[in-house]
Amino acid sequence: MDHFEVFGLPRRLGIDTAELQRKFYELSRRGHPDFHQAAPPERQAEILEASARLNAAYRALRDPLARIEYLVRLEEGRDTREGATVKPKAPPELLEEMFEIQEALQEAKSAGQSVGLDAGAKRTLSAQRDRLRARYEQEEARLRGPLSQAWDAAGPADRAGALTAFKEALAVRAYLRTVIDDIDEALGESEEGHVSHRRH
Repeated sequence: MDHFEVFGLPRRLGIDTAELQRKFYELSRRGHPDFHQAAPPERQAEILEASARLNAAYRALRDPLARIEYLVRLEEGRDTREGATVKPKAPPELLEEMFEIQEALQEAKSAGQSVGLDAGAKRTLSAQRDRLRARYEQEEARLRGPLSQAWDAAGPADRAGALTAFKEALAVRAYLRTVIDDIDEALGESEEGHVSHRRH
């Protein structure tokens, strides 16, 4: 049973999150392990498994981006992130730009190893990071908006194209996040108190 089926939903990205939460609370109350303590051990194990499945489904579906990532894995027949066999590739023009930024980052790190980054290097890296963050947010908005709407409107024959668009956008987002985190680290802003979004 996939996460959408847990809530009786079709594989659509436009979900009423208030209704999802209401249904989650209703199903949680009904199948909570505390209410079934007198059940035989096999039944208790089933109830615990169902409760864990419900929690996992709710976590994946309540967030629009997690929902997209889950849908892509599901449509490709992968149940987990670890099930990926082919890593998505970012567009070549993005790779070129990322390599240039990575080179600048390496130069800045080498030059500043003993004394730290100079003010000019910090300004340049900060400006690059701000530009990449804006692009990252645009990519997330595109995933949540037009691409999700295109998926929901697509018929079965058009879904392969929508799935490819998702994978490309997710790859761009992942590359951008990695470089943003690298810049944060070079600027000394990835230390305690600063949350890195790098995915493992």
